Amino acid sequence: MAQSTSSTGNQPLIELRHVDKHYGDLHVLNDINLSVDRGEVVVVIGPSGSGKSTMCRTINRLETIDSGEILIEGEPLPQEGKDLARMRAELGMVFQQFNLFAHMTVLQNVMLGPVDVLGVSKDEARERAMDLLGRVGVAEQADKVPAQLSGGQQQRVAIARSLAMQPKAMLFDEPTSALDPEMINEVLEVMVRLAQQGMTMIVITHEMNFARRVADRVVFMADGQIVETGTPDEFFDHPQTKRAQDFLNSIKDH
Repeated sequence: MAQSTSSTGNQPLIELRHVDKHYGDLHVLNDINLSVDRGEVVVVIGPSGSGKSTMCRTINRLETIDSGEILIEGEPLPQEGKDLARMRAELGMVFQQFNLFAHMTVLQNVMLGPVDVLGVSKDEARERAMDLLGRVGVAEQADKVPAQLSGGQQQRVAIARSLAMQPKAMLFDEPTSALDPEMINEVLEVMVRLAQQGMTMIVITHEMNFARRVADRVVFMADGQIVETGTPDEFFDHPQTKRAQDFLNSIKDH
């Protein structure tokens, strides 16, 4: 699936170098090194509290880091201001909670970013939003407010909202963990299609079948460190570390 052909050669789209972060005495990210190429789908798994979500949130500076560096297309992550806002617009992010504006319709939620941040005309933004809502299967909900939608529908709207910014990559922070079981697959299917279309993705998830099906690379984290990486077949069938073996054994019963 990885499509690394680009004008910038082999430079990773996203790169974390020796990233460290503490919450007080807790070392939540310990010397994290990770690079993600264009068109690559990297799925990050691991036990709760391993630092997965924190790592994801550092990539668009929702969390600051203590040391190390994070590069987007070879450029250091901006610290603040307009440069940071521009870079955030290029990295779509989908959270556990849908974070939709409750007082706005679905259509208005998806149009907001392109109009306010990118300066797109309302007509163009509406056309783009309706196209994306169709792609994620909720076009018929466009005039409803989020409270009238199921959780799975709201999360698909949140994905459309991120895509409306035409991001270079998408970050998914456990996007199905707040959903009822029957809603999980409808969101995962949208993500599968995105991956098949060549979207660069970092996905934090507990959905192992999704990781097997979609990932170009699985990254296993534990205790704030990247313990092991490999293709889905390598990781799930032949884990190299005892920590990974124990984790996989612990989830086999679920």
